[in-house]
Amino acid sequence: MTTMIPTLNDVKLASTDFPVHPLIQRRWSPRAFADRLVEPEKLLSLLEAARWAPSSGNGQPWHFFLGVRGTPAHAVLVDVLKEGNASWAAQAPVLMLTVAKMTTGSGRPHTHALYDVGLAVMNLTLQATALDLYVHQMGGFYADRARQRFAIPEGFEPVTAIAIGYLGDPEMLDEKNRERERSPRSRRPLSEFVFEGRWGEPAQIVSKAQPQS
Repeated sequence: MTTMIPTLNDVKLASTDFPVHPLIQRRWSPRAFADRLVEPEKLLSLLEAARWAPSSGNGQPWHFFLGVRGTPAHAVLVDVLKEGNASWAAQAPVLMLTVAKMTTGSGRPHTHALYDVGLAVMNLTLQATALDLYVHQMGGFYADRARQRFAIPEGFEPVTAIAIGYLGDPEMLDEKNRERERSPRSRRPLSEFVFEGRWGEPAQIVSKAQPQS
C-alpha cells in the first residue's frame, strides 16, 4: 500500500469546527516564496478585488504602494521592513505597503479607515488564494521610514506591509522560519470571542453547537 505524504498545503489546511468556504480554509501566510514573477494580469485582479471592498460611506480610504522585485520600489519596501521580516520577504516577487486616509472628505477624523483598509486587503487576499497566490501581511515595518521614503503626506497612515507570490520551498528559510512554515495552523474556539448578554459569556448558538467531526 502506498502511503500518501502530506503536502505543505495539507498541513496548513484549516481544521475548522464548522464549514467555511474553501478559499478561507486554504488561505495561509507563507514566508517562502518561489522564484517566479506574478503575472501582471493576476496582480491587477488582486488590486481590482481590493478596489471593490466595502467601506464606510464608500470612502475607500485605502492606498497601496506597489513594488515588483527588481524595481526601485521593491528595494525601498524591503528597506522599510523590520529585520525579522526583511530576511525572508526580500525574496517575494511582489511587496506592497498599505496606507489609510485618516480623514473623511469633509475633513473629520475617519474612525473606520483602518478597518476599511483591512477589508480591502482581505478581498485582495482571497482573490490571491483563488489564483494560487499567497499573501503574507506584516505589521513589522518602520512606519516613519516608510512615510519619509514614500513622501506620505499628513493625514495618511501606513498600516501594513504585504508580501505576495507563489509558494516556495521552506528549505530556503532559516531553521526558525522553516519550523513555522511546517507547523499546523490553529485558532481560538468561538466560545472565547463570541459573546451574548455579558462579556465572557459565550453566545447560545456557540455553546449549543456541536462541532463537525
